Amino acid sequence: MPKIDAPTVAEHHRQRRSDLLAAATQLLAAGPLDGVTLAAVGEAVGLSRSSVYQYFDSTPALLAAVVEDAFPRAAGRIERAMGTSAAPAERIDAYVRVALELATDPTHRSLEALADAPLPAECRARIRYLHEEQYAPLRAALRDHGAADPDLSAGLILGILQSANRAISGGASSDRVLTETLRLIHGGIGSGT
Repeated sequence: MPKIDAPTVAEHHRQRRSDLLAAATQLLAAGPLDGVTLAAVGEAVGLSRSSVYQYFDSTPALLAAVVEDAFPRAAGRIERAMGTSAAPAERIDAYVRVALELATDPTHRSLEALADAPLPAECRARIRYLHEEQYAPLRAALRDHGAADPDLSAGLILGILQSANRAISGGASSDRVLTETLRLIHGGIGSGT
């Protein structure tokens, strides 16, 4: 009988599942995508492949769970950072800062690796929905700031953030990239008119 590492069986299963998700995230961040298998994830946490099937019935199911686990945590970081500022411009800056911090996080790198993953259509749709949900606070701050077209402005800022993320991933100084990104955005949104 397997050893239970928690006060209850339910807690043990939650912890194992969490460990498997963390291992999958690390493997995704390290790449390549085809290296993320149930066997590899199990090995990373000391479980046999057959034991991993108790938690995930396939690699796509595991990858979908990684998405469902990672997005709410990232969105929570964004909301907490933006929630501390009442002024729309400060909320926009907070969004940018957290978005760039997330770029260096293994979870973000793992989600980027999923862009080319053979995920089921419903999982891809869910990822699009979660992205839209994550962009909503930026759109709201832009609307409050007086942007004529908050959706377009948010899309343009997100494009700048993608380029900034690539620069950081390529070795550019995070502080330098943040400073230049904020300068570009401040110039673009101006006074909100």
